[in-house]
Amino acid sequence: MQVAIIGAGLIGNKRAAAIRKLPECKLVAVCDLNLERAKKLAQEFGAEAYQSWEEMGTRRDDIELVIVATINKFLAPITLFFLERGKHVLCEKPLGRNASESKLMVEAARERGVKLKTGFNHRHHPGIARARQLVAEGQIGKISFLRCRYGHGGRPGYEHEWRADKDLCGGGELLDQGVHVVDLFRWFVGEFHEAFGYLSTYFWKMEVEDNAFALFKTKAGQIAFMHTSWTQWKNLFSFEVFGSEGYVVVEGLGGSYGPQRLRIGRRRPEGWVPEEEFIDFPGEDISWEEECKELVQAIKENREPLGSGWDGYQANRMLGAVYESVRLGRPVNL
Repeated sequence: MQVAIIGAGLIGNKRAAAIRKLPECKLVAVCDLNLERAKKLAQEFGAEAYQSWEEMGTRRDDIELVIVATINKFLAPITLFFLERGKHVLCEKPLGRNASESKLMVEAARERGVKLKTGFNHRHHPGIARARQLVAEGQIGKISFLRCRYGHGGRPGYEHEWRADKDLCGGGELLDQGVHVVDLFRWFVGEFHEAFGYLSTYFWKMEVEDNAFALFKTKAGQIAFMHTSWTQWKNLFSFEVFGSEGYVVVEGLGGSYGPQRLRIGRRRPEGWVPEEEFIDFPGEDISWEEECKELVQAIKENREPLGSGWDGYQANRMLGAVYESVRLGRPVNL
């Protein structure tokens, strides 16, 4: 499968490294507005470098899969360009700056009969995947509530980066890391029908939020709470799911977030202190490779990939409801 990457930054390089490990894929083209950066990555893989994605798309009809890893403003136009030309696309999260942009991409993929995947690599972290399996098997009983804390502290000059520009990013920390959280909420529980939130800009001098607090409720009354933060200072990821018979807790994502550990708690028949089991997942981050592998398999089997375009659209709908809730000062139905 001939693969092209648009955006040769940090995430583009992660995707390239993942593609290298898949024998059924070959990186043949790299595009970046910074041509030198595109050339550097392209040379490493024996690929061709481009500065214009339109030129690349026009000249390279042999490309079958396009990975779009640009800043948020350009995700939708680039993805639409290639979907309309019959190419499969992995679009990094979020799937556009809002649900309206996501919907256009989902519709274009459906009309052309190609696969659209959202870059939700968190589903492929081994601790999260194992926790999801346990929940699906009924190991912790009926889910009562979910809770997630996720954040980092930015870096000097963060307020001058593209993530601080509303036009370029579409939203602050709610959209940036919050989109991963709401995707996991949906993956573990299903659809939500109500959202409520608060947004704050505590530290960074920017026009978007640096902290987001949100509550979601299902029709069955299950609650999911999230706090995402750009003032966490020391990187943190904690994802908890509590059920009638126990709980699962995933902490860490590897790297600066610390090693990943899954804690499984099971209620004793007599109640009181639960039995706990710990599973550690040391080693390198395999989520990027596993996600690319899943997409390739979905294309082969002509099925929707895990973390599809539809999932990206629904995640953006949930976040859009939080932004609307903040504007109105009340809960919003989804």
